[in-house]
Amino acid sequence: MTIQRRIAIAVVILAAVFVARHVSHRHDASTMAAPTKAATSMTAAPAEWRLGSLRLTPCELGQPHTALSIAAWCAPFEVPEDRAHPQGRKIAMRLAVVRSDAQVPAPDMVVFLAGGPGQAATQTYAAVEPAMAGVQAHRNVLLLDQRGTGGSHPLGCRDSEPGDAGESDEGGLDLARVRRETQHCLDALSPTADVRFYTTTDAVADLEDARRALGSPAVDLIGVSYGTRVAQQYAMHHPDAVRTLVLDGVVPNSLVLGEEFAVNLDAALKARFADCTADAACHARFGDPYQTLYQLRDALRANPHKVTFRDPQTYASTQRMLSSYVLATVVRMFAYSPETSALLPLSVDAAAHGDVGPLLGQAKLLAADLGDTMGSGLQYSVLCSEDASELQPRPQDKELILGDAMIEAFRTVCSVWPHGARPADFRQPLKSAVPALLMSGQYDPVTPPRYGDAVVKDLPNGRHFVLKGQGHNVVMRGCMPRLLSEFIDKADAKALDAGCLDRLSSLPPFVGFNGATP
Repeated sequence: MTIQRRIAIAVVILAAVFVARHVSHRHDASTMAAPTKAATSMTAAPAEWRLGSLRLTPCELGQPHTALSIAAWCAPFEVPEDRAHPQGRKIAMRLAVVRSDAQVPAPDMVVFLAGGPGQAATQTYAAVEPAMAGVQAHRNVLLLDQRGTGGSHPLGCRDSEPGDAGESDEGGLDLARVRRETQHCLDALSPTADVRFYTTTDAVADLEDARRALGSPAVDLIGVSYGTRVAQQYAMHHPDAVRTLVLDGVVPNSLVLGEEFAVNLDAALKARFADCTADAACHARFGDPYQTLYQLRDALRANPHKVTFRDPQTYASTQRMLSSYVLATVVRMFAYSPETSALLPLSVDAAAHGDVGPLLGQAKLLAADLGDTMGSGLQYSVLCSEDASELQPRPQDKELILGDAMIEAFRTVCSVWPHGARPADFRQPLKSAVPALLMSGQYDPVTPPRYGDAVVKDLPNGRHFVLKGQGHNVVMRGCMPRLLSEFIDKADAKALDAGCLDRLSSLPPFVGFNGATP
């Protein structure tokens, strides 16, 4: 398989719209009218729109594997690959602006920063756009695909052979294979890209160039997951340009990506499975799902084996190795959203009794979509330049469900991948008076609420909401879209009446494939 697919599950560190793609945009059918309205309003628009020095023309932004699309305005935009040598190779960037419904929009511009690292803003925005309706009512939204993603010189590595999620023929992590395929990816990209220059720092410089080209508006940054790292770095280096800051699934600047994956997942699983043990029907049906999960892990450690299940899209009979490594990566994917984590007690119990279809079938759907929205080379450039030198083995995590396999995979990739420069102040916390709205999910397995708590301490005009029962990335949940709109309008997080968030709760665990107990 491709190195992208083999490591993508491991390197989906902070995937931006994991939840939104599969679930959130379906919650309120009325919100889906927004793209249609935008497309209709553009029919009478002029053929060209001038912003700053850029001439924008109408374009459509689609989302892979969906019918979602958004009417926008796009402009050609170039940046130097190596800013120390501006006369060298140029990168053609994909820049789009989603135009406000207002006849006279506010002068500041919203900037959406996608997650990953490796997701493209123009490809993922369609999934979160329903949550942005109130924002778009008054402001234009800038979407700039980060260099190395989407339409901005993507660093994608694919081959023709389909495969499974990072395991050897025996079902374990094959580091020698990871090393070979990383080198293969690098060899494929090197003729047209110097991968040292595809980092968060480079992305920040690109965004500032785009802002100036658009006439130097003040910006309202909305960073999701890894995008919160980009947002904080931008706010550190261009503080006068930032009007407001929104961080959803917060990554502290001090965090070494990958270091706490295992402990964070374990904590989220314990908390989520506690909902099952506290529910009479779930407890009677499944006992202790956390214990069952580890018993299944131990059995697969001792006896990894081939299993057969139906492909959820084609219904064709499919075989793959099932090992403790595969189980861990699949469970991690399920833990991202409350909808899929509610299925975990049922799916783990079924697998423990020999029926792997529910677990592996859903995982196949999720992994396929993520693989098509993530840029593997960009992931490696970011991780290897910014985190690898500080990523140390963690033998204390070996007995947790995720173990230390991901850390070993990252370290192996970065032993091959060239490293860019990390600024000396990169790990410094953002200390700013900018109005800031931070949000986390109670059961987030990747960026737990304590990360937001740490960051907001240095933001005196910031406020951190923890959404009960939710997972990774929560801007789509409950009344959060309304609070987001109010915050950006008034630039005052302290004044928000967030009582509506109290109505959120954990999704009851499924005791059967028809759902939870009524």
